[in-house]
Amino acid sequence: MSTARQGPLLLGVRHHGPGSARAVRAALDAARPAAVLVEGPPEGDALLELAADPGMRPPVALLAHAADDPGRAAFWPLADFSPEWVAVRWAQRAGVPVRFMDLPAAHSLAGAGEADPDRAEPDAVRLDPLAVLAETAGYDDPERWWEDVVEHRGTGGAGEEALAAFEALGEAMGALREAYGDGGHRRDLVREAYMRGRMRAARREFGDGYAVVCGAWHVPALRAKTTVAADKALLTGLPKVKVETTWVPWTHRRLARAGGYGAGITSPGWYAHLFSAPDRPVERWLTKVAGLLREEDRQVSSAHVIEAVRLAETLAAMRGRPLPGLTETLESVRAVMCDGSDIPLALIEDRLVVGDVLGEVPDAAPVVPLQRDLTRQQRSLRLKAEAQERELELDLRKDTDAAKSLLLHRLRLLGIGWGTPTASRSSTGTFRETWRLRWDPELSVRVAEAGIWGTTVLAAATAKAEADAACAEELGEVTALAEKCLLAGLSEALPAVLRALADRAALDTDVARLAKALPALARSLRYGDVRGTDATALGAVAAGLAERICVALPPACAAGLDADAAAELRGHVDGVHTAVGLLADADDGLRERWSAVLGTLADRDTVPGAIRGRAVRLLLDDGRLEAGETARLMGLALSPAAPPADAAGWIEGFAGGSSGGGTLLVHDDRLLGLIDTWLAGVPERAFTDVLPLLRRTFGAYEPGVRRSLGELVRRGPGRPAARSAGDAPDGFAPELDAERADAVTELVRMLLASADTVAAA
Repeated sequence: MSTARQGPLLLGVRHHGPGSARAVRAALDAARPAAVLVEGPPEGDALLELAADPGMRPPVALLAHAADDPGRAAFWPLADFSPEWVAVRWAQRAGVPVRFMDLPAAHSLAGAGEADPDRAEPDAVRLDPLAVLAETAGYDDPERWWEDVVEHRGTGGAGEEALAAFEALGEAMGALREAYGDGGHRRDLVREAYMRGRMRAARREFGDGYAVVCGAWHVPALRAKTTVAADKALLTGLPKVKVETTWVPWTHRRLARAGGYGAGITSPGWYAHLFSAPDRPVERWLTKVAGLLREEDRQVSSAHVIEAVRLAETLAAMRGRPLPGLTETLESVRAVMCDGSDIPLALIEDRLVVGDVLGEVPDAAPVVPLQRDLTRQQRSLRLKAEAQERELELDLRKDTDAAKSLLLHRLRLLGIGWGTPTASRSSTGTFRETWRLRWDPELSVRVAEAGIWGTTVLAAATAKAEADAACAEELGEVTALAEKCLLAGLSEALPAVLRALADRAALDTDVARLAKALPALARSLRYGDVRGTDATALGAVAAGLAERICVALPPACAAGLDADAAAELRGHVDGVHTAVGLLADADDGLRERWSAVLGTLADRDTVPGAIRGRAVRLLLDDGRLEAGETARLMGLALSPAAPPADAAGWIEGFAGGSSGGGTLLVHDDRLLGLIDTWLAGVPERAFTDVLPLLRRTFGAYEPGVRRSLGELVRRGPGRPAARSAGDAPDGFAPELDAERADAVTELVRMLLASADTVAAA
């Protein structure tokens, strides 16, 4: 330590600042302290030795959570360019003690359940010290000011130069504390009292030969002369909980948010580059940018890089900056490499300025048993946790893919959303699944929370399913849970779920809830068959539910429903119809009973038009209604005696949505004529009322279908298309054009052959 300096070495830093990190390293090299205190929770002291483990690769975060409530947690993220991380690694290489000195997580996690120990009081206005200093210096951007005065000072200079810079920054913060007090950071008063206590303990052990690395805002408070009694008074009576700590992987993208240090940065990828580049950072950065653009098949040459460097340097000189910053480099990239387009620039900002770098934690780090089992399965299944989102296609006929599916479904049931199911682009078969995977650091907390259910993923998911079944209040919750259990292969949980399902189904008399529950059960049986799961008991429950719906649905649809209730029941009719199609193989008579229900709904005047129309359409599509009978029912629904609103609802039920109603009308002149005649006869006042409903019905059709219907209505249904030389061919001739049909014969054969190949696969 320098003999001219009084007291310990206080290094006030900007959290996650590469310039601060370089300066800390230079100052520690010059001062050679006997110990180092770092801002962070003391519960992490026992874990600091893992920072030297070869398996530890930042960015990582120190995680602290309440032992009896893992959801109450806080992170202290650290990157290669974080001054705190540099200080820890310096101490370990120098062989001197290093310790955390902030308020214990046991207190911060107990206070009002807040996970961020640096969070301001709700009504306080927090001061941004860097913003005030930047404004005082004439800057309108704190980031640009920090780059100019810190990041662009080279590599931190000699040790004495770095020490002088820390002294100057401490004086600036002292002036701010004199002017603004705590600046709205009221919790800092308690934190700083604890820090001073840790410093007194260090002084007793090392004298003044130790260094402190903390946020620059705290330096004036740590230098202040206070009494032990005053500090103890601030700490007396603080709430406390038992906490557990560990290291978890972090990402650059998560560094962009305020964390345990209350310091989010907008450009972690850029900062990592500044810290790691030994020289010529702008040239090296623009070379990285060029490499990324080439990977995206953009033509970027060495000449582009040279010109971008020149432009960035010119912009910096015009703006009076010592070196080009991120603003200048991005502007030069946009102009030179992106041809002025913001689209490739957005890719650069996402991949390089922020980035998806994911850190690694050694196996020696303490974790809950559930995390160990999850890690083991990830390795055995070769499912690597990655920060960047990716798609995973699974073929459930393969053992490994089926095991991956079970793991992801079990994690979802536990609330660990590593994977999200999405629609498959290659197949709609039940033996394929598509997942969108992305590992967020917060999932480590979710794993710790789920650890209360068991020590393995299977045991935890089973226990969680059984508990959810016991607590479920509605039938729909239990049916959804049954589906999750089959997808996750939780055969041991199914008995408890089925008991809950049978109990709630027996007590529930609301046909809407019954109808809402049935589709999930039908899907469960289908998925259970694909995965080889025994779902016989579930099939019996589903069959009983379907029987109750068949009995209760007609009276429920004739109970004076308003438009919203009718629309809801119409949706349930669709869902039950699909479910019956899935269940019919196990119960030959079920389809007949359901068709009888649809026939009742279609022919009963007291049923709302939307439901009657939908019932007619479903019967027509199943081949259980002749075209003549369909036209008769439509004629009755659209007769002058029918209320216009009810008739419009009938049209929507019959021809609306994505059911192919438009194509049906294109090819059936009688049905289109009935609708056209009815529409032309609607009174003006009633027409205004039904217009939104009709617009919603026909507006959902594809543009080609709308054009065809418009042409048919213009010509008049039933009239042949004009075939004069001046008329464009429209495909609506009354007879088949053999020559035109022969032209597409070969293409149709190819399509059918492709369909057979896909079906065989």
